Amino acid sequence: MLPAVVFMSTASALNPAPIPDPVPGSYGLEATKKQPPPTTGATISIPGSGASFSSSPITVSGICPNDLLVQIYNNGVMVGAVNCQGGSFSLQVSLFPGQNELSAIVYDSLGQAGPESNIVSVIYNDVNFVAFGAFITLTSNFGRRATAPGATLTWPLQLSGGSGPYAFSIDWGDGTPADLKSQSVAGDLEISHVYKQSGLYRVTVKVTDVNGMSAFLQLLAVANGNVTTTSVSADGGSEVPAAGGTKVMWIPTLVSLILLIPAYFVGRRSQLFSLRRKMERDVANFKSD
Repeated sequence: MLPAVVFMSTASALNPAPIPDPVPGSYGLEATKKQPPPTTGATISIPGSGASFSSSPITVSGICPNDLLVQIYNNGVMVGAVNCQGGSFSLQVSLFPGQNELSAIVYDSLGQAGPESNIVSVIYNDVNFVAFGAFITLTSNFGRRATAPGATLTWPLQLSGGSGPYAFSIDWGDGTPADLKSQSVAGDLEISHVYKQSGLYRVTVKVTDVNGMSAFLQLLAVANGNVTTTSVSADGGSEVPAAGGTKVMWIPTLVSLILLIPAYFVGRRSQLFSLRRKMERDVANFKSD
């Protein structure tokens, strides 16, 4: 049996993904992919500056370079991420009580940032904040995470504010029931999931504290591989490579055989040609004798 062939490419990491163990007897080829960072950023169209809201989350939408990751920031905190499809984006983000400064930054598949968008200033009048005097912030260092189908995708989150215990609901965007978990105090936590097939998946995380205060976070998960119409979540679109880390693609033995068959016949033809020339020389020498 012919060994499998492994192709690996390394890049600067926005969200490093774990690398599966290669099969015994495999060969590894490693290459570094380089490209300039995005030169065009996103533009927030909705909401408009000066808008006032009495509920959260709200919808933020606008235009963007196609197939780039769009991360939304509120007062400098990452509050949501979505893939740019068809030149536009739309997602829901949580607001802080009072003044909110919304902006967007695009990232390519290597985790390189593009220019910052326009800044949109809105007001959130939260009656619950007046009653309890504490709001919740839910964020992550990663707007996008990627891994192979069948492998565990782990996502680190940061929770602050509010009063414990906290209840979490995590919708992974693949049609499976939402995960429910609880945490007694604020701080760092991890959520994890296994996707069965390749695709882009919109992950929504909601947390509520003991007083009913809540926060919302939308993220983009990538299960690497060929994306079909049945494996694309509500975000749609084509595959987004893992942003950073080493990407491994296994080439089945069948493919290796297909590639080796032409090489075999070329080599065989060369051998036959050499033998025929040798026989012609031998016959010529025999006649001359």
